[in-house]
Amino acid sequence: MKVLILGGDGYLGFSLAQYLKARNCFVIGVDNLSRRSFVKKFGGKPLTGDAPIFMKKNSFDEFYHGNYRHHVEGLLTLHEDLDAIVHFAEQPSAPFSMGSKENAAETIHNNVVNTMYLLWGMRDFAPNAHLIKLGTMGEYGTPPIPIPEGFLSLEPWGLDDEKLPFPKQPGSIYHATKVMDSVLIEMLCRLWGFRATDIMQGVVYGVALDENKDDSNLWTRFDYDDVFGTALNRFVAQSLIEYPLTVYGKGGQTRGFLDIRDSMECIWLALNNPPKEGEYRVFNQFAYTHSISRLANVVKSTAKEFGLDVRIKRIRNPRLEAEEHFYQVATDNLRNLGYSPRKLKSGVKFLFERLIGLKQEVNPEAILPRINWRRDEDVQETELVGEKKVQSLR
Repeated sequence: MKVLILGGDGYLGFSLAQYLKARNCFVIGVDNLSRRSFVKKFGGKPLTGDAPIFMKKNSFDEFYHGNYRHHVEGLLTLHEDLDAIVHFAEQPSAPFSMGSKENAAETIHNNVVNTMYLLWGMRDFAPNAHLIKLGTMGEYGTPPIPIPEGFLSLEPWGLDDEKLPFPKQPGSIYHATKVMDSVLIEMLCRLWGFRATDIMQGVVYGVALDENKDDSNLWTRFDYDDVFGTALNRFVAQSLIEYPLTVYGKGGQTRGFLDIRDSMECIWLALNNPPKEGEYRVFNQFAYTHSISRLANVVKSTAKEFGLDVRIKRIRNPRLEAEEHFYQVATDNLRNLGYSPRKLKSGVKFLFERLIGLKQEVNPEAILPRINWRRDEDVQETELVGEKKVQSLR
């Protein structure tokens, strides 16, 4: 199988390259290294996965440094026998997209405009390649009804075989760009006969695969800062330095989570079970749903097993989101293909085993929130619930 990975230097792209190479695939990577510059702009530095790109290139059969928009036609012409394109080349941070009008515009241009160039290139040079686009469960928002896999059945209206895309309620500029991507891809599957899998992925955690767990040079990046780090990454980094786990607001926000090893397995299942010509399908991809409070408690109990004593502190939520809500999501498509998810506790322990020796590298100044999504408050005035300023956490 020949696979082109857009975003090959990124969190998932670098791991996927190794995963596919171990399964005898021919892997081509493209990346403009923008993730590195975005994180650096906000003073962040990943604990792992920041090796020079010349070292990472060894995980690919071919690697191209640059914006894929400028290379896509040449790449697709050069590799006419391409089986699949995995699209990971997007700005991945909701906080970044909400930080300024410049960040918002950059997110829209990078994610939507560049995706349009890809789709046009596919039309002219690779119409039969299977497109796997990384979406996000955040496209759906948190509606008060069960979330299906992409489509709403019209059976209640007497149209048994008809369906429409499920309404989306993105909560940030970043999530809105993902919705725009989905709209474009679904439309062009209908108009141009593309075959596409839109993966609505939950929050991924972990740095290592089973194949590379003992070689830190092959681990992917672990960002834990307030802009590019996920809640679980932040909690793990805080635990390593015995810093309070900062839960935003009530902690009732519920999301889907999955181990990076599960993410790779799910993409492999999608690659080996492609849709038919003209089909746009959606996979909701995660293992289990957990509230942020439960997430913090799992990290806290796991940290204790490693001799780390941490406590949990709730701080005012810098985001605009429902903190307690209904959340019921269908995940049948991947499970029907054989996906068997890992449990959160074992995955968090696997992560601690990899990172415990790096605790001296954690920078506590990069963890607390700096971007406030509200219009009428300064993020620096964020307070601990029932206590004083967030700067007094230590």
